[in-house]
Amino acid sequence: MTATAYPIALTIAGSDSGGGAGIQADLKAFSALGVYGASVITALTAQNTRAVTAVQAVSPDMVLAQLDAVFDDLDVAAIKIGMLGGADVITAVAARLRGIDIPIVLDPVMIAKSGDALLPDDAVGALRDQLLPLATVLTPNLPEAARLLDTSAASDDQMAAQGQALRALGPLHVLMKGGHAAGGTCTDLLIGPETLTLTAPRHATNNTHGTGCSLSSAIAAGLARGLAVADAVTQAHDWLQGAIAGADRLRVGQGHGPVHHFHRQWP
Repeated sequence: MTATAYPIALTIAGSDSGGGAGIQADLKAFSALGVYGASVITALTAQNTRAVTAVQAVSPDMVLAQLDAVFDDLDVAAIKIGMLGGADVITAVAARLRGIDIPIVLDPVMIAKSGDALLPDDAVGALRDQLLPLATVLTPNLPEAARLLDTSAASDDQMAAQGQALRALGPLHVLMKGGHAAGGTCTDLLIGPETLTLTAPRHATNNTHGTGCSLSSAIAAGLARGLAVADAVTQAHDWLQGAIAGADRLRVGQGHGPVHHFHRQWP
């Protein structure tokens, strides 16, 4: 019997000790969607559903050593980048990935669900200038887009304009996530050669920790399986809606609990 060669996706991100976001959420999303996950850890966080109580950065040399170990042995088909922690790690990762022929999904992680800052002000410029041009898909939420552009959006038209402005900085596609907007419907806009609008009803749940990490990882999983960007984004969007709808079944923690990555697999 011939073994099935499952596609491999790599996440470059921070660790969430509570398991709801970061590396842990990324690997869960990869697994839920039939993709083998490898990881490069950029930071350790002492974190639960209520707060981030401590952050310790991993040295750029150790980040690069992990990257080299993965690329030396594994046939990586897609890369997801999340929390990088600081300008030195951003610079190191960008230098190693520049010119690589692998689709990259960049989630510009800046603030945790608890409101704790995860990216210092002096690193925002490095993220914008060095990593955005490498991204196949950039996935900012509204606060992240505002911080990258120094301007906020309050309507779908303004979201679209922000997406175009971010795309002008180098990403091939920008997925503007509307989860932070008001109203009973969430609208995401994929800005690329064409614009794709994705809508979903807003779920009445407090358990949305890790939505951004999980969505970007689900997109990377689709790209690793060979899907076109629009198809990968659409399938990831639909999967995440199920993960949010099933989040209350998990009952994890006392604050913002995680989404249910395995809502399709677990009874």
